[in-house]
Amino acid sequence: MDMLEMKINDFLDKLESADAVPGGGGASALAAALGSSLGTMVGSLTVGKKKYADVEEDIKALMAEMTELSDKLAACVNKDAELFAPLAEAYSIPKDAPGRDETLEKCLRDAASAPFEIMELCCRAIELLEEFAAKGSKLVVSDAATGAVLCKGAMLGAAINVRVNTRLMKDKEYAADMDAKTDALIAEYSKRAEAVFEGFFYR
Repeated sequence: MDMLEMKINDFLDKLESADAVPGGGGASALAAALGSSLGTMVGSLTVGKKKYADVEEDIKALMAEMTELSDKLAACVNKDAELFAPLAEAYSIPKDAPGRDETLEKCLRDAASAPFEIMELCCRAIELLEEFAAKGSKLVVSDAATGAVLCKGAMLGAAINVRVNTRLMKDKEYAADMDAKTDALIAEYSKRAEAVFEGFFYR
């Protein structure tokens, strides 16, 4: 099922259901896609304005990259579901079945990889939103700030979905490395997103 083809209400109904997917990872990806799209909106309302002619080429470049990011984030709604499904099936394997632990470990790594990718995309979106806020039309800088807040929340939601998988991994060294990378992204990009928010909210 392509969840991107669903109507919003249908997607929300499925999210509310007992189905395993979509879940927190897919919801985070969608929230980030919305946040990044707000950055492109800022660009759309900036280009062509004489007041911002000196940054127009910069804005166009930002828009092109952000549109690509939004598409990647939207694709992660399906990707997260596709990578989680095998893990859900793996838990039904009898505990004494040969190779069960190896299968579970691989599925846990795969299931963690999608939300980690979402995190990385959120971080890049936050970087671009910083630029939209600094260079874009002052009339819509609130949308850049809103986008940064959405992407921060999405990043943290994705981080939860990384951690729920690493906690179950038997390869503790691999899990610790992924946790450390996750923590580093949170530490840096939470502050950067908050700075965009505060730059508008408290000015």
